[in-house]
Amino acid sequence: MTEWWSPGLETVMAGTALLAASAGVTGSFAVLRRQSLQGDVVAHAALAGVAAAFLLGIRGPLGLLLGGAVAGWITLALASRLHHHTRLPLDAVQGGIMAVAFGLGLALLKHILTHVPDAGRHPLDRYLLGQAAQLRDADVQIIAAVTILSMLVVAAFWPQWKLLAFDPEYAAGLGLPVRLLELGLTTLTVTVVVIGLKAVGVVLMTALLVAPAVAARQWTDRLGIMVLLAGLFGALSGILGTLLAHYLGRHVSVPTGPTIVLCASGWVIVSLLAAWVRQESRRWVATRRSHHAGAETGP
Repeated sequence: MTEWWSPGLETVMAGTALLAASAGVTGSFAVLRRQSLQGDVVAHAALAGVAAAFLLGIRGPLGLLLGGAVAGWITLALASRLHHHTRLPLDAVQGGIMAVAFGLGLALLKHILTHVPDAGRHPLDRYLLGQAAQLRDADVQIIAAVTILSMLVVAAFWPQWKLLAFDPEYAAGLGLPVRLLELGLTTLTVTVVVIGLKAVGVVLMTALLVAPAVAARQWTDRLGIMVLLAGLFGALSGILGTLLAHYLGRHVSVPTGPTIVLCASGWVIVSLLAAWVRQESRRWVATRRSHHAGAETGP
């Protein structure tokens, strides 16, 4: 039993499962709205926000995450503003701002590590690369609170966000506050992405936002089932990735965050293969029926 378990492992499993589940649910709307790059922008911009908050004297984890959230939200708002007032496509604007924000974050992080005396006692590189195996009860409590809040918000705005995901023009025609609803979705995405930086880092958080949703999309055409499956795939990725990293860690050094992301990617591969098999099976059945009908009506 000790080979498969260690003190604190259940804490890491709970934190990563909750984080990946909330990311999968939130990411479903981003995938359907073709705005998967949103999570990437937030994650990269949040590093600059965390570093800026640290330079302002903030040392607590909640304060640092709040700084990252503010930076991510401002970056998305700026990208949307530039898109609506220029001829540039949204993905190009987001990509450019993301690169600038990430470069600024790295520069500030380098400055902190070099010139701030107590920087060594606050490992800010954790927000860059992630350290899921270092999650503690306080971290899990924050993740759980954000997960519960995000689920409640999704449930409260389900009809409006469902319509926004499939037909925003029709939603506007009905008189719904489309810009306000989009702002709510953006804020939810920012919150979920920022809360996961400490676990999986800037680079990998986007994968948790997109992979479970993409996998779930292969199994259904109904949004409700897709959201439930995305949350399930995310939670299973967190649990299996944590266990796999723990087991392999007895032999080689395996980081937990990337292992979780690989498990999430595995669900995507399995789901794509299953979708291909279903498609080919239907095509084969249709071809057989066509040949059979042709043989019956033949001379």
